[in-house]
Amino acid sequence: QVQLVESGGGLVQAGGSLRLSCAASGRTASSYAMGWFRQAPGKEREFVAAISWSGRTTYYADSVKGRFTISRDNAKNSVFLQMNSLKPEDTAVYYCAARRGYATTELYDYWGQGTQVTVSS
Repeated sequence: QVQLVESGGGLVQAGGSLRLSCAASGRTASSYAMGWFRQAPGKEREFVAAISWSGRTTYYADSVKGRFTISRDNAKNSVFLQMNSLKPEDTAVYYCAARRGYATTELYDYWGQGTQVTVSS
């Protein structure tokens, strides 16, 4: 069992930056692949970024590539999402997720409660 708690969301102007954090608890949390997803009002949840347990492999949605960076610190059982050049369309609730096995864009086993990110124009 893995518990995930996100933090770092907030209100930012377009062009600004935010850094989301996800703290994972559980004995083997550092061995899980981790991902970030988001859900905007009236829309389905979508994949944002993923990272392998080692941190050597990352994936990004086309809409955030070059602006967002996912990273992890296994010593602290944490994963991060650095978001730069934010746009109003990035406004959403952002969720941290974990899965056994390789990093992928879907099929995650554990989810956090989410943190709100609002980008004003």
